[in-house]
Amino acid sequence: MAEHADASQEQLNKTDHPHTPAATPGQSGDGPSQTPNEVAAPEDNAAAAPDSEPKAQVQDDEAEEYDAAVDAGGDAKDAAAPANKTMSPVRLATMLGIVLVVALGALVGWLGFRAYQSHQAQQQRDLLVQVGRQGALNLTTIDWQHADADIQRVLDSSTGAFYDDFSNRSKPFLDVVKKVQSKSVGTVSEAGLESQSGNEAQVLVAVSVKITNLGADEQEPRHWRMRITVQKLGKEAKVSNVAFVP
Repeated sequence: MAEHADASQEQLNKTDHPHTPAATPGQSGDGPSQTPNEVAAPEDNAAAAPDSEPKAQVQDDEAEEYDAAVDAGGDAKDAAAPANKTMSPVRLATMLGIVLVVALGALVGWLGFRAYQSHQAQQQRDLLVQVGRQGALNLTTIDWQHADADIQRVLDSSTGAFYDDFSNRSKPFLDVVKKVQSKSVGTVSEAGLESQSGNEAQVLVAVSVKITNLGADEQEPRHWRMRITVQKLGKEAKVSNVAFVP
């Protein structure tokens, strides 16, 4: 019994006084102790805190500026979008109008130039035919009473080889006309441009000639066809050759 009582007493003592671990170096019995590194860390953190706060503030400011810039860009694009949509038809209409005006101007200019060329060509054809027509009349209309003026009129309207040939034959021809008192009157019934090459043209002229001589019976009109070569010299044109066509 006594042993059993002693054992029970020991268990009660263990229960009343729980085991307390031994204090490690650097720890006191009153509370947990800290190592030198652990003690220095809070001081370093406290020292670093003031430096990190301005950096964080700068980063926040930059972030706010970036967000503001993005928002401003988005607003600008949103504001520009309706304007672009509104201007596009206007620009398109303006461009189409400019193109149309340029095209019409070019067309009018081209048509005007073509009309001018056509007018100039027609004027030149008319001039060549008129000179050929008048040359035939000059050759077939000679009156012995004013034969000198008639011959001179033929020479004034001639050039080249024909001028030289007619000038050499004019004096004998003039003597014959005056001697027989010949009078011829030519009438052009038809004249037209046969061909043209540069400043030279071939003019076909149909002419009827009535000839009277002193002491001779009245003759029937003679019908001749003449190919007259006309050469343009500057602003005027002259007869350069005459040939009779059967």
